[in-house]
Order: sequence, then C-alpha cells, then structure tokens
Amino acid sequence: MKRNIIVVQLIGLLFLGFSSAFAQGGLGKVAGKITDKKTGEILIGVTVLVQNTGKGAVTDVEGRFLLQLDPGTYILDFKYMGYSTKSIADVVVKAGQVTNLDMALDEPKSKELQEVVIKGSYKKETINALYAAQKNSPSISSGISAESIKRSPDRNTGEVLKRVSGASIQDNKYIIIRGLNDRYNTALVNNAILPSTEPDRKAFSFDIIPSNLIDNIVINKTASPDLPADFAGGLIQVFTKDIPTENFFAVNIGLGYNTQSTFKDIQGMGRGKTDWLGFDDGDRALPSAFPSNRSKYVNKTRPEQLEISKKFKNTYGVESFGNALPNQNYQLTWGNRSRLKNNGSFGSIISLTYRNAENINPSDRFDYDNEKTKSYTYADKIYKYNTSIGAIANFTYVKGNNKVSFKNIFNRIFDNNYIYREGVNVDATQAIIGHGQDLTEKTLVNSQLEGSHRLNKKEWKLDWNLNYSLSDRNQPDLKVLTYGKPISEIDNPAVPYNAQVPVGTANRNVFRFFSVLQDNSYGGSAQVSIPFTIANAKQLVKIGGQKLFKTRVFNARALGYIKEDPFTFDESLLSLPTNKIFAPENMRENGFVIDEITNRTDKYDAESDLVAGFVLFDNKIADKLRIVWGARGESYYQYVKTADPSGKTVKSTQEWFDVLPSANITFALNESSNVRLSGSQTVSRPELRELSNFSFYDFITYSSMIGNPDLKRAKITNADLRYEIYPGAGEAITASVFYKSFKDPIEQRVVDGSTPNRREVTFSNAPKADSYGFEIEVRKKLDFISAEQFFQNVTFFTNFSVIRSSVDLTGVTSDNISRALQGQSPYLINAGLQYVSENNDHALSVLYNRIGQRIYLLGFPGYGDIYENGRDILDLQISKKVIKQKGELRLNVSDLLNQASVFYQNNNDKKSYQKGTDQVINSVKFGTNISLTFAYQFGLGKKK
Repeated sequence: MKRNIIVVQLIGLLFLGFSSAFAQGGLGKVAGKITDKKTGEILIGVTVLVQNTGKGAVTDVEGRFLLQLDPGTYILDFKYMGYSTKSIADVVVKAGQVTNLDMALDEPKSKELQEVVIKGSYKKETINALYAAQKNSPSISSGISAESIKRSPDRNTGEVLKRVSGASIQDNKYIIIRGLNDRYNTALVNNAILPSTEPDRKAFSFDIIPSNLIDNIVINKTASPDLPADFAGGLIQVFTKDIPTENFFAVNIGLGYNTQSTFKDIQGMGRGKTDWLGFDDGDRALPSAFPSNRSKYVNKTRPEQLEISKKFKNTYGVESFGNALPNQNYQLTWGNRSRLKNNGSFGSIISLTYRNAENINPSDRFDYDNEKTKSYTYADKIYKYNTSIGAIANFTYVKGNNKVSFKNIFNRIFDNNYIYREGVNVDATQAIIGHGQDLTEKTLVNSQLEGSHRLNKKEWKLDWNLNYSLSDRNQPDLKVLTYGKPISEIDNPAVPYNAQVPVGTANRNVFRFFSVLQDNSYGGSAQVSIPFTIANAKQLVKIGGQKLFKTRVFNARALGYIKEDPFTFDESLLSLPTNKIFAPENMRENGFVIDEITNRTDKYDAESDLVAGFVLFDNKIADKLRIVWGARGESYYQYVKTADPSGKTVKSTQEWFDVLPSANITFALNESSNVRLSGSQTVSRPELRELSNFSFYDFITYSSMIGNPDLKRAKITNADLRYEIYPGAGEAITASVFYKSFKDPIEQRVVDGSTPNRREVTFSNAPKADSYGFEIEVRKKLDFISAEQFFQNVTFFTNFSVIRSSVDLTGVTSDNISRALQGQSPYLINAGLQYVSENNDHALSVLYNRIGQRIYLLGFPGYGDIYENGRDILDLQISKKVIKQKGELRLNVSDLLNQASVFYQNNNDKKSYQKGTDQVINSVKFGTNISLTFAYQFGLGKKK
C-alpha cells in the first residue's frame, strides 16, 4: 500500500514538471458582473466600451462581461438604457492576469435628464459593488466567499461552514445552525436538493466537497417562496466554481502531520489491494455460495451449513501496517474558456482530488445503571484509515441572453475503522478484549443540466434545472470479535481470554454484518421572472415549480458464529488468536458454524415525491422599502415498506399538503445600513430511515438504533429582526433576534427501559417547542486604530449567538418539566484575525470556534440526558506567494489546543460539564493537525 502512495506522489510531481511547459499569456483580461445598485438584480445587455481602443463587450444572461486587452491602464464606459453611464478610470491590466471589476449601476436622480455620466476610479467602484452585493440580499442570510475559504486551513466544506455566523459542525461534517439539530437543515448544491448521505439521520455530509472548488456558500436563515421549505435552522446553498475567466492548470500537493497518529504504529483487520484507491477489491463480499436469504440457509442440513461456513475467509486477523504515513492531499484542476465564432463562449472546469489519512483516536467509554454505578469501563483505540477521491466536471456555454451548464460531482469516501477495546463489563462480570472493524464506502454522484435565458426585450427571464443524484452506502463485512474472562482473573496471565462464542443463536459479541443502501433522486425545477413597473418603481414577480422523486432500497444480512454442538465442542478453539480462530478448518462438527440472525426488519424499500409551486413578489416602495413576499405550496408523499419485530409487513404512507407563506421586508436607513424583518412558515419531515423498523447495532456505543413508523412531520413558525451596517468593503456589523415555534418537533432519544448493555435509540415527536435567541456579527478592518498600512491590512471578525429553547412536556412527564431541544447549543462563538499584505504576497489567519454544551441524546426517567460538551478549537494558517506569485505555500495548524471531545450526564444542576462530578459517557481526542501545502497555477493563455 505504501508503495502505491509513493506512486501517487510521483505522479503529482510529474504533472508539476509537465505543466511548467505551458507559457504565460501576453494579454490580460478584465472581467466582472454588473448589478442594479438598489436591488442587487443582475443587468443583462449592459454595453462595456474601452475608450480609445474600439473594443467592447456586452453583459450576458448572468450580467457578466469579459474583455481581452494588452497590458496597460484603461478607462471603461458602462452604458445601459434607463441608468446613468459610468466611466471608470485607472483600470490596470497585467499580462496573463485577470482584473476583476464588478459594477453597480444606478438610475439617474432625475428622469428628465437625457444622459448622466458618473466618473469614478477602479478602486472606488469595486467597493461600491461590494456594498450593493452585501446590502441587497432579499432574505436574512450569512455567507462565505472563495477568498475567505482560501485564507483558512479548512480542507472541505464541512470545516468551512463552522466559520459562518450562527453555524457549528457536529462530527466534523454535519452542520448545526442557530443551535438546531442537523435534521432541521436542507442542502443544495448548484440549485439541486441533495439527498441525505447518512442512512440513520437526515443530514448531508459536507466533508465530501473540497473547499477550494467552492465559489461561495450562502446559508439562508429565513424562508423565501422560491426556495425549498423543509428547514428551520438553515438552507445551505453551495455553489461550485463555474466558467473560468482565464485558462489555467493548477496543482495542489499537501502533506499533514497529526500529533497523536503520524509515525505511530497503525493496526487493523486487513486491507485490500485497492483500499488506497477508495474501493474494496471484493474480498470482503459475501461468498457467492451463500444463500440469497435467511430461510434458504437455516433450512439446510448442518453438514451443508458447515461447507458454506468454510467459504468465509477468516478476515478477523489483526495485524500491524507499520507506522502511519503523513496525511496526503493531491488535486489537479484544469480550467478553459474558449471564444466561439458565433460570439458565444464555452468554458469548462475539471478537477480531480485524492486524499488519504491514517489516524489514531484514543477514547474512554463508560455507562452507568440507575444507581449511577459504572456498568462498564472501556479504553478504546480507534485506528482510522480514510481514502477519498473526488471529481468535479462543469461545462458551460454562454451566448448573449442564453446560458446552459452541465455540472457534475463525483465523490467516493472509504472509511476503514478498526477498534481495539480493553476494559471490564461489571454487569457481565467479565474482563473484555474486543476487536471491531467497520468499513463504510460512500458514493455520491450528482449531475445537473441547467439553463438561464432572457426571453424578450422586457427582460423576462427563465431559469431551469434538471438533476439526478445517486447516494450509495455500502458496509461490507462489519465485524466484531469479543474475548473475555472473569473479572476476578483479570491479573492472572494463566487464565486466557476466550472468545465469547454463543450456543444455539448468534449474538452481538461475535458477528458479521453486510448492508447496502442506495438512493436515486430525480428532480427538476423552473421559474420565470417577470419585471414590471408601478409608479416608476421597478417590481418583479417570479412564478415557478419544483419536482423531486426519490427511491431508496436497503438490504442487510446479519451473521454470527456459534458452537456447532455444545456437548462435543472443542473448547481449546476459543483461546485461538484472531488470525486463526475462524479459519476454514475450524468450521467442523466439534468446532464453529455460521448462524444467520437476519430479521425481516433488516430491509426496507421507500420512496418520496415532492411537488411544489410558488409565487413571489419583489416590490420596491419608494427608494428605501423593499418587500419580498409570497407563498409556496408543497405536496409531499412518503412511503416506507418494512416489517415489525414479529415479521409482519408494515406499510407506512404519509401525505401532506402545506401552504407556506413568507415575507422579507428590508428598510434601507441609508447607503450603508438596513433593517430587516422576516416571517415565515416551514416544515421538517421525517427521513425515510426514521420511519423504518430496521435496528442497527453499533459496537462502539453498545447501542441499537431503530426507526418509528408513527412519526409526524413538524411545522415551524419563524420570525426574525435584523439591523445591519456595512461600513466598508467586505465589512459588516449585524445584530439579529429570532423566534421559532415548533409543532411536533422530531428528536432522538434512548428508549425507556434500556440498559447500558442493551441500549436502544429511536425517534419521536415532542408536543411543541419554542426557540429564541440573538446573533451579533462583526467583520471590520482595524484601520480605525491607525492610518498605518498594517492596520488597513488586518481584519477582525467574530460572530456570537445565544439561543434558548424549551420543549413543552405537559402531559408527557409526570412533573411537567421543560428542557432544551435535543441537539441545540445555548451559544456559538466564531472569531478570528486575518492579515493580508498589500500586494497579497503573504497572509496570516488565526481562527477560533466554540459551541456550548448540547443534548446529544435524550434519556428517560432514571437515565439522564447525554450532553456533548463544548471545546475550544484554535486554528492557524500562514501563506506565502512564491515563484513570481504563481505559487503559494500554506502552513496550516488545526485544532491547536487538542481538547478532548466529552459526552456526559449531569450529576448536578449545572448544565456545563463539571470534571470529576459529571458522569463521562465518552471522551476522545483527535490530535493537532499540521499540514504544508504547495499550490501552483499555470496560465495557459497563448502568447500574443
């Protein structure tokens, strides 16, 4: 395997050498986007003229223009009917570089003037364009740009999102917005709804998208009729990079060091020949001779079962793979833009990404009975081997008033985790040594064909999208093997640890599990924007619809080993090591045999169908008041075919039709500040898995998760008020208050009567709940401290959220108490300092993130709620441009403090974690990551 990794490194270096043959272009470019200063709407058909050259361009259907010019300094004129002409001086064009010039045009003060020419400079106008973009979003939202992403140590979208105001990340990939559980969010990539990437929850794993392929991210915190309404926390829109403004070939090579893993001994239950590529080589699949269902196997004779059992390879053997290699990250990106003879242009961006990491996470795990006595104490070592490969291929054709794009994302994540466990199980009076392997292969394929068209001179606009998504999750041969001996003999080496192989029926101590889940989603949307005028004020109506049909198939097989005959069994087999115990020769009359314990609940088929329509009005009342309002109707059908524990087929069908109004009101106090008021109704529907009776056992947590076919959809009423100031380019000061009322919120809980060694987790509706809070965000340059250049180059940013929630448990519990929503944090903090030199030659970023404690899992009377404690996360990045600023070196240090992630139960009235007082359920450390990345971009323009 290590030889293969080295081959990948050599290939990356060969690409680096090969690409240096490309020449840097002699021409330069000016590119930008033109919008309306008051509304933020894009302007199509703006004429851009370069004085004294005879050259020009016209903005396309996205309001973008591109000019190719000789190096020099120019004056550009921007002309559009009904708007003041702008003449911008000091536009500098450099060879082989792109000068970005976004513009905001304004209507003349007097309609009677024939032509008004406004003169300005390049630097001033880019600031004005930023003002317009920041001020004119119709809804309350937060975002992060590609440049901000670049200046952080974040490698994937999940890490990026924790920087956004009011957002935090759970398990390094699931987003929490305004303290609400991830199930209350919806994710879109390039205008298409993405399916849940997890089988057991409604969540999208944002770590699958590399951060440097993101153009921008917007988190909508309030609803709008033209967006899906299945959310309460936030609707996350991720836009991948589109048609480039220049031809380029870029290479990224990175190596990383983890303080508690790299160069340490790494162990596991075997690896396949192609694991390093992210694909199982087939050795872990069920043997072809194994019957297709349980009844066919259990009805076979014992000699036949023994012969079939011999077909299984003994892959339980634990071995050392040497020292963990440094984490590796390679990316090749190619961008091209061609001008066609018909005045159109065709652009493409193709990127390939490869990542590989080996990590060791030490973990302590405990649980307690009703008397708060420890039921077990385990010390785990989790050895993680992760390979990720990804590709993005976007192709775009633009001509005048028409744009058509074909966008594709492929991602493959291969997680192979081996768990070594030592400890004591007091309830079972056993000293334990446990081994577990959990291999998960996740595949996401998303393809979209979308278009944008200006339909006539009245500026009617049509936008449409057709999309398909495949989400596949495969668990081939999840394994557990547990050895034990009496606690009284724990210090006696003469008494061996024996495998806990049962008699008669397999159990969770020694088992093998195979599962396959596949989602197919087919979607489409279309909307028409029709501008019109009332009292000389521009208005807009938008009408559209959406369709999303999804199917899911899930199948699992649960197997285990048992003693073939308890009366003649060869007891010496139980003390054999992992690499010998289940060898084919031990599948015999006085040895072991496979037993299948698959239930009818271990599979389900499901489908859902969403049909939505909306009407949106965007009304401007005078110059200061804007109201974006309307309603969205959503018809939703959900069907799950599963079985109950008795084996009886259960068909769960639910249908809802919701009319969901929303309004976003913006009052512009002056050129740089707004007051916003928003109100809406949204929903949160059960995920397909949550409705299924399928029960999955997790060896790490000693718990089983089971669905609930009786779940109802939640309905949420939302209200927001926000005051915002934009003192300068890229600067913002905002303050928001918000309130949410939930009817039938869905939460995750431990089933009443569960024990530490037999814990069940399920989903349920609470009657109703309220959530309210405030957010403050500040992003400001430090030039107010001093006029020196250093302070003008330093930006301070922070966002702070305080949230309170209350679930009304009247009639649910005997004492009618209230508590916080499951998964909700009481506060979130993001902060940082960023220095970028005047010539963009070097930069420094220091970033901080913390969340407050939140209920991870609801308990029951006699078993307290399990909380996740907050921890301080401090990240650092230093970057330096090299090789004539074509290359960049980045040193990233993430999780510098390396505080433990702690899950606990309270033993006092304080909600925050009290070390030595509260009951720790789990404590794990991830180590500090230090990485060095080299990035180089080759211009592929032709010499003049």
